Amino acid sequence: MQLIRHRACARAGLVGNPSDGYHGRTISVALENFQAETILYEWDRVEVLLSQEDQSRFDSIYELVDDVRLHGYYGGVRLVKATIKVFVEYCRREELALHDRNFAIRYTSNIPRQVGLAGSSAIIVATLRALMEFYGVEIPLEVQPSLVLSVETGELGITAGLQDRVIQVYGGVVMMDFSRERIRRVKGYECGHYEPMDAAGLPLLYVAYSTEAGEPTEVLHDRLRERFDDGDPDVVQGMTRFAELALEAFEALKAGETATLHRIMDENFDTRSAICSLPAEHTDMVSTARSTGASAKFAGSGGAIIGVYRDEAMFQQLVEQLGQVGCRVFKPVVTA
Repeated sequence: MQLIRHRACARAGLVGNPSDGYHGRTISVALENFQAETILYEWDRVEVLLSQEDQSRFDSIYELVDDVRLHGYYGGVRLVKATIKVFVEYCRREELALHDRNFAIRYTSNIPRQVGLAGSSAIIVATLRALMEFYGVEIPLEVQPSLVLSVETGELGITAGLQDRVIQVYGGVVMMDFSRERIRRVKGYECGHYEPMDAAGLPLLYVAYSTEAGEPTEVLHDRLRERFDDGDPDVVQGMTRFAELALEAFEALKAGETATLHRIMDENFDTRSAICSLPAEHTDMVSTARSTGASAKFAGSGGAIIGVYRDEAMFQQLVEQLGQVGCRVFKPVVTA
């Protein structure tokens, strides 16, 4: 029996987030350290198999509560089902014939949940890749992130932007421009301008996360979206500044001026802090990291941070200091 396996990595927003959903610009990196994997094989009927994260039996009510806090009420099965539905509808619109063989599908993931490392979208990307291989369907690369986003926003009502889906589809390091003048419609989907970058040009980066300090990404984005749509000048100006910082970082990295990234990343967080009411446990992670001399900003919506460090001695300081506030620290593996 042939097994189809596809993976998608976690990701960290390097600069510019969260402006991707607000006609901004971002630079993101794919983190090979953590991945979601989908396994698909031919079967006599279509069956979505439960993963370890979709358990319904618990040793205590407290274990049940912890599971719901980390994985929600439906785990990742809803993501797989919604991806299958959107894939079939896309193929119908494009008049792409699908064979009549059935399959069983399941996912696994070691991406820390609800800390802003894009675990949900990784499951969707991996599932989409498996479906494309099983049915022999090719979807343009630039369209795939928008298709993945439609699974979350259209099918599941999750507030999100394109950044996570772009970097998980493209991998490596990508500069993304979502400004109105760069947005194009391809096969009915809005697509930004995506420019892969050389990972070798990155400075020394660390990522830290705390599973106990996480919260669903929509908690932050729902508040920001409402204020942005209402024309809140602080939010509008903040989104403009995030986009400017991403462009500054893009030019600095191309020029080899990696030291500039330290200042840019710090300003990215300071701008975010000025327009958002952030949980104390999240800001404590940033201030703790900065106390070592490293830069720090949110990798996503909170619960994980990313920054630049100077040398191995500083990295060990980060491990020690952040460990005292319940964080795990690692060096990101970014594919070139």
